[in-house]
Amino acid sequence: DLIEKELLLIAELQYEHFFLTVQDIVEFARGEGILCQGRGSAANSAVCYALGITEVNPATQNLLFGRFLSEERNEAPDIDVDFEHERREDVIQYVYGKYGRERAAIAATVICYRPKSALRDVGKALGLPPAQVDRISKTLAWWDGRNQLAQRLREAGFDPSSNIMRHLIDLAQSLLGFPRHLSQHVGGFVISRGPLAELVPIENASMKDRSVIQWDKDDLEDLGLLKVDVLALGMLTVIRRALAMVNVNRAPGRKHTMDSILKQDDPDVYSMIQKADTVGVFQIESRAQMSMLPRLKPKNFYDLVIEVAIVRPGPIQGGMVHPYLQRRKDPSLIDYPTPEIEEVLGRTLGVPIFQEQVMRLAEVAAGYTTGEADQLRRSMAAWKRKGGLEQHKQRLITGMRERGYSPEYAERIYRQIEGFGEYGFPESHSASFALLTYVSAWLKCHHPAAFLAALLNSQPMGFYQPAQLVIDARRHGVTVLPADVNRSDWDCTLEPPDTAAPAARLGLRMVKGLSQDDAERIATTRRARPFTSVDDLHRRAQLTRLDLQRLAAANALAGLAGHRRQAFWQVAGVESGSGLLHAQPVSEAPVQLPPPGEGASISADYASTGLTLGRHPLALLRPRLGQLGFIRADALQDAKPGRFIQVAGIVTGRQRPGTASGVVFVTLEDETGNVNVIVWRDLVERQRKELLGARLMGVRGSVEHADGVTHVIAQRLSDHTRLLGRLATQSRDFH
Repeated sequence: DLIEKELLLIAELQYEHFFLTVQDIVEFARGEGILCQGRGSAANSAVCYALGITEVNPATQNLLFGRFLSEERNEAPDIDVDFEHERREDVIQYVYGKYGRERAAIAATVICYRPKSALRDVGKALGLPPAQVDRISKTLAWWDGRNQLAQRLREAGFDPSSNIMRHLIDLAQSLLGFPRHLSQHVGGFVISRGPLAELVPIENASMKDRSVIQWDKDDLEDLGLLKVDVLALGMLTVIRRALAMVNVNRAPGRKHTMDSILKQDDPDVYSMIQKADTVGVFQIESRAQMSMLPRLKPKNFYDLVIEVAIVRPGPIQGGMVHPYLQRRKDPSLIDYPTPEIEEVLGRTLGVPIFQEQVMRLAEVAAGYTTGEADQLRRSMAAWKRKGGLEQHKQRLITGMRERGYSPEYAERIYRQIEGFGEYGFPESHSASFALLTYVSAWLKCHHPAAFLAALLNSQPMGFYQPAQLVIDARRHGVTVLPADVNRSDWDCTLEPPDTAAPAARLGLRMVKGLSQDDAERIATTRRARPFTSVDDLHRRAQLTRLDLQRLAAANALAGLAGHRRQAFWQVAGVESGSGLLHAQPVSEAPVQLPPPGEGASISADYASTGLTLGRHPLALLRPRLGQLGFIRADALQDAKPGRFIQVAGIVTGRQRPGTASGVVFVTLEDETGNVNVIVWRDLVERQRKELLGARLMGVRGSVEHADGVTHVIAQRLSDHTRLLGRLATQSRDFH
């Protein structure tokens, strides 16, 4: 029935070619072994599912086709397809090759000025020295707006009232939001029947073999031009790489695929997820998701769909999160005024979580048509920027009153719709992502070494640096072996690959500065026979002295030369030129240098590969940290709620969500685990320098336990970065 209904509308709107064009692109990708999956509103379509564009079956997920396509809306459908991020260029070039550069081009995105870029450009225009411009821009955090410019200048040592600084502030503020440059859209393709230049202006992109439309994607939508989104998703690359490693010696009929994994409803996977053991897992690895998982406790696939969607600004601002969690704990709180409401909200316990539910509520409770419900969605998405939601308020409340709903219930539903703001999450999108969430969680649960290797081979992506991924894997019993010129390929691999618990061997890609060509030449040459010395490696793999120094720094020459200092000494003796004709090699007595200390080795590990396989850096600093009164992360579990403690760790992440009212969430790491720190807004302002500048941060605060999650509510921050010496660490900071 769904198929017939959709096909009739598609035929009426004459969109058959659009669907078949997208299906052709997807078929090309699958023929090349490139993982792909449609998402967004297209997952509401049974036709997209039947064509293989999406993996979410609308018949089983109770989705809403009107969210994707409707007669009243009379505009082109939006089909987003994710491809492996490392192979998306193959798909892009297929489109160009099939339709020609004259008929296909990528949409543009207008990049507008933000505070940092405005200050930098205005500072240069006013003739400020580069060092001053750099200092000014570095005083701004990623969340600072125009109102903070004068204060940040004062903090950087400048006088905001001076003539040039007043010019700087005024001009920078006037530039905010103004177009700065044109960039490529993340993947929106426009394909035309005739020459595209007859419709829109196009130009060559800076990247080779690409054409770009000079207009923003929103302009294309206003014109009604069909757009196909060829998007990149790193987790698809991870899944494909991990499955390839897992399946290396499995019989053809026993190889794991995404489909075969999704058919399993594995309790071990859900048990892992409920404990928030999800570092590296798609969509549920963030700090906020990890705090939600022990509370929501997903038990099945639809719980994952809700989990992916509920930790979003829309449900949070709409006040849906706590009512939903309370109803999971106490089913007696669930109420449905009518059977029609139960049909719409039954799967989410009477609380609207998804955009499609809001649209269906408007239809069944207030008498909206499908097209009118979609207009409500659009007004809901834009009301904070443009207003316009008020026009629906009276219509919704009156329609619900006419159908017997109480004034209180009608007002409650409207407030929830209003709270969704521009952040409402479609169920179709969440269902598509939940498929990848389950597959990635299954891989982490059952094949942690392959999952780690695939994650490292697909960097950069996600919330975690390679160092945190390796630490997490080792805590789960994965053996991680160092990069070695006689054993490592470019990619991280499993060793041996056909055992129940293989070790993950770091690849030469982890060696900073070493090119892929050089690494692959090392691996290819080694297959003939192993290298016997640094000089043998130099001659046969045709490496420069700089390449050898990079390998020595990463301790990848340990098997040939011993420890780092010995390796550097042997590299220094390598003859880089042809030398004198017929010259006899000089015989030198071997020199034995003392090995570097543990601290020096760990610092060198971080500097050359971004991680260490030795002890955690804070294990070395623990005596000093203990003297300062800092306890370890694992001691927090036994601390009584409300107790004041001191804890210190390397900063691995800072996050300031737009819905958090200025609160910053910080993640610290020590040798025993992670510490979740909450920094309230007033402390953010008082100790901004320590919050943003510390790489080794100390926190004094109170302990809070809730639903299996422990937080430290910060009262005071301290910067102990000097204790790290030359250790190079990085954090990933997010909005």
